[in-house]
Amino acid sequence: MNPMQEQLVALGAVFESAALVDKVARTGQVSEPAVGCMLGSLLVRDPKDTLEVYGGDDLNLRDGYRALVSSLERDPTSLQREPLRYALALLALERQLAKRSDLLQIMGSRLDQIQSQVEHFGPTHENVVAACGSLYEDTISTFRQRIQVHGDMRHLQQPSNASKIRALLLAGIRSARLWRQLGGHRWQLVFSRKKLLKELYPLMRG
Repeated sequence: MNPMQEQLVALGAVFESAALVDKVARTGQVSEPAVGCMLGSLLVRDPKDTLEVYGGDDLNLRDGYRALVSSLERDPTSLQREPLRYALALLALERQLAKRSDLLQIMGSRLDQIQSQVEHFGPTHENVVAACGSLYEDTISTFRQRIQVHGDMRHLQQPSNASKIRALLLAGIRSARLWRQLGGHRWQLVFSRKKLLKELYPLMRG
């Protein structure tokens, strides 16, 4: 993979988190392997490459790629507005988090605890989802900028869905951080759209 493709995997994962949040909020239903992939990415500390963060391949990032393509193509008929809004908010929140070493420290130690829960229960168990959700609440939710999630109130009011949404937003922050570490910049989404799309189409086809 070239450096831009590595960036696109991480950015695709930000959009994957956003697309999954949107799906939970609207339908209450979401693919377990995709959730497992995103929550698992929180616990990969020292990957040899970007794909290793997501389980070794990008099969579970396809919805994220589609949402990203729809944003870069700017076709109003296919644009996924809510996932785009969530993804841009995640990129902005990650910038704020980067300046808060106190919160990064809390995240590091809490993720160590979550790691042992995952070893015990697996990545999509309700205890793990709840632990990731409360970690988001205790750190990212303390910022003045908040992500307002829109959807069906019947689904949003279920505590298990609320936890899942927060856990997925936390995973989105992790991918936003990775994207920036790989050299990603927000201006690329404005000025390098054609270049990004050229690299993204083959990734989508796998």
